[in-house]
Amino acid sequence: MSHHHINYLEIPVKDIARTKTFFNHVFGWQFQDYGPKYSCFLDVGITGGFFESDTVFTTGKGSPLIVLYSSSLEQSQSRVIEHGGHINKPIFNFPGGRRFQFLDINGSEYAVWSE
Repeated sequence: MSHHHINYLEIPVKDIARTKTFFNHVFGWQFQDYGPKYSCFLDVGITGGFFESDTVFTTGKGSPLIVLYSSSLEQSQSRVIEHGGHINKPIFNFPGGRRFQFLDINGSEYAVWSE
């Protein structure tokens, strides 16, 4: 057994303030700012934060896919759209559940899944 595990996730975003607003309104996330170019997200299943960058990540560019869990997939998909995200793969089935993929307000790709 390895004594190493993923402990912290740092995500590049173009606009920290807009990103915080998006993730707060869509998923209810809370944040702790550490200066104007870094904000840590709190109690979301993994510790991490957003840092200011011109980088946009998508699976098409070879980036890992950050997958969030939702107990209400349809509601999450609606909230993503309502708050300025773009659905690039509508809800579909996969072994173990269902999910959709979206681009956030920065153009970076995430997925949301449920049983």
